[in-house]
Amino acid sequence: MLVSDFLYDLPEDRIAKYPPKVRGSTRLLVLDKKTGAIKDSYYKDLADFLNPGDVLILNDTRVMQSRLFCTLPDGRKRELVVLEKHSSKIERVMYRGKLHAGDILTVSDERIIVKNILDGGIAEVESNTPLSELAEKYGTVPLPPYLHRDATTEDKKRYQTVWAKHMGSAAAPTASLNMTSELMEKLEQKGVIIKYLTLHVGLGTFLPIRTDNIEDHKMHSEWYSIPEDTLSASAAAPRVVALGTTVARTLEYYAKTGKTEGEDDIFIYPGFKFQIVDVLITNFHAPKSTVLMLASAFAGWDNLKNAYDHAIAEKYNFLSYGDSMLIC
Repeated sequence: MLVSDFLYDLPEDRIAKYPPKVRGSTRLLVLDKKTGAIKDSYYKDLADFLNPGDVLILNDTRVMQSRLFCTLPDGRKRELVVLEKHSSKIERVMYRGKLHAGDILTVSDERIIVKNILDGGIAEVESNTPLSELAEKYGTVPLPPYLHRDATTEDKKRYQTVWAKHMGSAAAPTASLNMTSELMEKLEQKGVIIKYLTLHVGLGTFLPIRTDNIEDHKMHSEWYSIPEDTLSASAAAPRVVALGTTVARTLEYYAKTGKTEGEDDIFIYPGFKFQIVDVLITNFHAPKSTVLMLASAFAGWDNLKNAYDHAIAEKYNFLSYGDSMLIC
C-alpha cells in the first residue's frame, strides 16, 4: 500500500486559517460507512445522530503554549517548541537555528541548558523550572505549520478544548475544538454517557510520511492513560463513540496491548480491524497524512474519498480549525 494512494486535491481556500467566530457553529458531514450515504448537518446537531447509552469518549489533554523564544548569551535569538510530555523525565524540544550541547538559553530570567543534540532538529535540555511551566508563562500557541501565521490572543483560547485538563500536548485534539459545554449538556440529557482519557498529542502528527510504502513508516509515540471507569463504560456500551483520532488510536492500542497507560505508537491504516470504536467523529485531514489513513481504515477509502469530494464541492472547511465528520 502506497502513501500516494491517499492523495486528493485540497484547494488552499478550503483550509480554515482561523477558528470560526463562534465555537461549535461549524458544519458536520455524516457518513454511513456501510452504504457510503452522505448527509449534511451541523456540529451543534450531533445529538441527533447519537443514541441513549452511547459512550462518547473525549481526550482531556491540555495543549502547552509550547513555542518559546529564547536568547543565547551573545544575543542571538532561538525558537524552541517544547515537545509533548512522555513517561521519561528527559525534556525535549524542537529548535530553529543552530544549537550545540552546552549552550545556555534564557527566556526572561530562566535558563535552559542544552544537554544533547539529536537528529531531526531535536535537543535534550535541562532547566530548573519545568519546561511546561516556562511554556505556560512565556510561550505562545504552537499552531500547525500549514496555517502560515503566528498565534493570536484568540488562538490561546480556541486552540484548546473547553474541558482541557492534563497539561502535556504539543498540538490540539482538533475534532474536539468544535465541542461546546452546551452541546455536551444536550448529549447527556439525551442519555449519552461522556467519559475521558488522556493522550498527549505530539508534533509528529504534522510530520510527513517519508517512505513510499505505508508499512515502512514508523509512527511517533505519545503518552496516554485510560481511567478504569472509561474502560468499564466502554465495555458495557452499545456503541463507543471516539471524539477524534487521538481517542480512537488510544482505545485501539489498549485493545491490542491491554495496557491502560504508557507509550502509544499504533499506526492505523486500511486493513486494520477496529475492536472498540464503533463511531468516529473527526475533522477533514491533510492528503497523505497518518490521520487521513486512520479515517480511511474506519470508513473505507472509497467512501471517505467520495465524502471529501462532496465536502470540497459544498465548501466545507478543512484541517484543524475546520468542519467535522461523523462516521458511523
